[in-house]
Amino acid sequence: QVQLVESGGGLVQVGGSLRLSCAASGLTFSTYAMAWFRQAPGKEREFVAGISWIGARTYYVDSVKGRFTISRDNAKNTVYLQMNSLKPEDTAVYHCAAKRSPFSWEDMNYNYWGQGTQVTVSS
Repeated sequence: QVQLVESGGGLVQVGGSLRLSCAASGLTFSTYAMAWFRQAPGKEREFVAGISWIGARTYYVDSVKGRFTISRDNAKNTVYLQMNSLKPEDTAVYHCAAKRSPFSWEDMNYNYWGQGTQVTVSS
């Protein structure tokens, strides 16, 4: 079956960096658009970043532009989220998600989800 497993979360101070990874199995990874979503306590899940199936196009929510970078390695079936200049408002559980191409901004269109990894930014 399809599995998405996130790693790389943790506790970091304001201004610090983290790199999240999401390892996929059970699907033809290179044919899937991938995305990161996050959900903070008491808030709705929100789109953070997305990447097309070959990585040619990337998409970001305005609040992370210039600070976060999404990338993928189709040979390793892995998608990454490099997060720099972290802020307290970035604190959330981060989930990766997969859908058959093309890319979508909407979480309802994603077929597969990981369990999530906690990111906590302390001030």
